Amino acid sequence: MSKMCLIVDDSKVIRMVAKKIVTELGLESDEAADGVEALAKCKVKLPDVILLDWNMPNKDGMEVLQEIRAMPGGATPIIIFVTTENDMDHITKALESGANEYIMKPFDSEILQNKLMQSGVL
Repeated sequence: MSKMCLIVDDSKVIRMVAKKIVTELGLESDEAADGVEALAKCKVKLPDVILLDWNMPNKDGMEVLQEIRAMPGGATPIIIFVTTENDMDHITKALESGANEYIMKPFDSEILQNKLMQSGVL
């Protein structure tokens, strides 16, 4: 059974690019355009991996991360931040708050594949 990846980003282009990459890597994918939609999907069924943008309307990636980690079973999904925020403060905060990995935009297939391998998804 293939693993499910939820792609959370307010940019349709980023979601499209990420979906193409994860599909080519053999993962199923679902998308959410903001944090509220992502949390609603996670309440129905937690995905195996979440690619999470930081800066989004309604709820930002940090709030989404903390709410998912607080859910029953919320420690399980591999959560990878995919964001333009590239200073050490943001990276440290994300990892301390429970993110597994951190990818900076723009990213490519190789970067994403390496992070998914490092975090044990692939």
